[in-house]
Amino acid sequence: MKASFWKTVAFQGEPGAYAHVAASQTCPKAKPLPCATFEAAFDAVAKGKADGAVIPLENSTMGRIADIHHLLPESTLHIVGEVYLPIRHHLLAVKGAKLADIREVYSQYPALLQCDKSLKKNGLKPVQWGDTAGAAAHVAKLGDTSKAALASSLAGEVYGLHVLHAAMNDHDHNTTRFILLGRTAVLPPAKAMAKTSLLFRTRNIPAALYKALGGFATNGINLTKLESYQLGGRFNHTQFYADVDGHIKSPAMQRAVEELNFYADFVRIVGCYAAAEK
Repeated sequence: MKASFWKTVAFQGEPGAYAHVAASQTCPKAKPLPCATFEAAFDAVAKGKADGAVIPLENSTMGRIADIHHLLPESTLHIVGEVYLPIRHHLLAVKGAKLADIREVYSQYPALLQCDKSLKKNGLKPVQWGDTAGAAAHVAKLGDTSKAALASSLAGEVYGLHVLHAAMNDHDHNTTRFILLGRTAVLPPAKAMAKTSLLFRTRNIPAALYKALGGFATNGINLTKLESYQLGGRFNHTQFYADVDGHIKSPAMQRAVEELNFYADFVRIVGCYAAAEK
């Protein structure tokens, strides 16, 4: 999905972050707005500083991004799209450096972990940094031919670094799913391949979750994601996040949500949007 109607798009991280790459692909005409934290990116949209935000939700290697699942329930923003971005960690260094010169590699912990075998194979010492693009900026500032960063090719362009080793990640399937968040819901055409995301809390009765989800099964709706997490620091108060295939306006989805409401004490449709190709 391309958010061509956005003029400014927020993302978490420094210029050159993977969220910046995703934002450039989905909102090519929008002005990028880097934010220090996920909360700041949410805030920028809510307060009108940005028209929307591109936020990572989960990674095929590392799993879900926990911060987002705590921010979404408290936010009034809507998911209006999604994009799957292949993550290719490039080894970036200052001009003149050679692979044989490198001793230390800076990057965010997940990136270092995703390149663990490659780093060990080349005898490179990992050094944790706050984020991938920030690590690239740090290496550029150091100007040391023995230091390198793991980051996107865009980060290399932004900070004037060159690629010593392309795609160092240990697994080719490494992909991050990003969601596009806006202040208002934007529904896809009724016949489009759509996905619906929702939050709900079940009533405290036996088999409530089983019965709540039964409505999707009986109406032939595929549940593609279900996650639970505790609320308020208590183990007896659980909230669920779910992704299901289908348009919120379809009769089958309407029946499924109606049944869900019968067994849940809270239901919120976070978004209905065109499903992206994986």
